[in-house]
Amino acid sequence: MSFPSVRFRLDFGVDEAVGPGKIALLEQIGRGGSLSQAARDLRMSYRRAWQLLDSVNTIFREPVVLTQKGGRGGGGATLTPFGRALIESYRAFDAEAQELAARAFAPLAARARGSASRRSPRRRSSAPVRRLHQR
Repeated sequence: MSFPSVRFRLDFGVDEAVGPGKIALLEQIGRGGSLSQAARDLRMSYRRAWQLLDSVNTIFREPVVLTQKGGRGGGGATLTPFGRALIESYRAFDAEAQELAARAFAPLAARARGSASRRSPRRRSSAPVRRLHQR
């Protein structure tokens, strides 16, 4: 992750939000066409992935993802055009927010401990170091 960066979520109402986790899940579903595969790729349980998908599908009046139950032919999950638009809008806004954060906080970023632009001295303990000598 480049520094500084911003993580945000869009709130559409009480307990109705879309953030980086749900967007990542939608992107994985779009790539693989499967909720279970998306869950595995993101290292989350299928139950958690289903809860996130159900949550994002209930926020809007139209579905973001259409699912088919598994069986002999297998199930599947497909992004709707609305789902693709949601991802595109989120990612476009995210890119703008990252650029703005980088510009606005650049002078402060160089002073951050985690900054790659400067090396921080090793932390030293205030406790005396005891060395054991072998005889």
